[in-house]
Amino acid sequence: MKIIYLTFLLLLTMEVSAQELQLGQFSQGSRAGWESKSFAGETIYTLVTDEQLTRQVLQAKSDNSASGLFYKKNINLLETPFLNWSWKVNSLLSGHDENQKSGDDFVARIYVVVDGGVFFWNTRALNYVWSSKHKLGEVWDNPFTSNATMIAAEAGDKHLGVWQTMKRNVREDFKQLLGKDIQSIDAIAVMTDTDNTGQSASAWFGDIFFTSQ
Repeated sequence: MKIIYLTFLLLLTMEVSAQELQLGQFSQGSRAGWESKSFAGETIYTLVTDEQLTRQVLQAKSDNSASGLFYKKNINLLETPFLNWSWKVNSLLSGHDENQKSGDDFVARIYVVVDGGVFFWNTRALNYVWSSKHKLGEVWDNPFTSNATMIAAEAGDKHLGVWQTMKRNVREDFKQLLGKDIQSIDAIAVMTDTDNTGQSASAWFGDIFFTSQ
């Protein structure tokens, strides 16, 4: 009986430690739950088979456009604070200043949103971007709104054409960057946008999920 009880505890511990919340199951050929929102024109999002990974991923193509895919879901950051994703880009944008409205374009970005509801001024967002201009890890305010913080989760051309696996503790990022203990978020989004610079860009996104560790 003691052995059975210990085995049960071990299995329970393994289940808790491996807690995972899947959102973007692109490798399974699914975009279920993801809704399009256009800001300027339409970025084209399609599921394609990546030759390097030999599985399906989400491809984004932007030509002087800005639209994203949003997944609305309340996510408990007390249980699953870690955002996991992978992405790849083949080229960067050029001749722009990402700190200015005219240069607020990114080959790839993934962001998390806290909905302020009717108090829209309380809406908060963290933007994890592949920056063409900033250094890795740099943080700056979005030029359009003080409610959005930009984070260079990847930067420069060192890893062009190579899949990068990313992991961020969203709750800790909110604490460190905004001084707020955010315990849940309401949506997540991916976007490739070039409407401000008038350029073209492509990016690829792998599966997106939250984990407990």
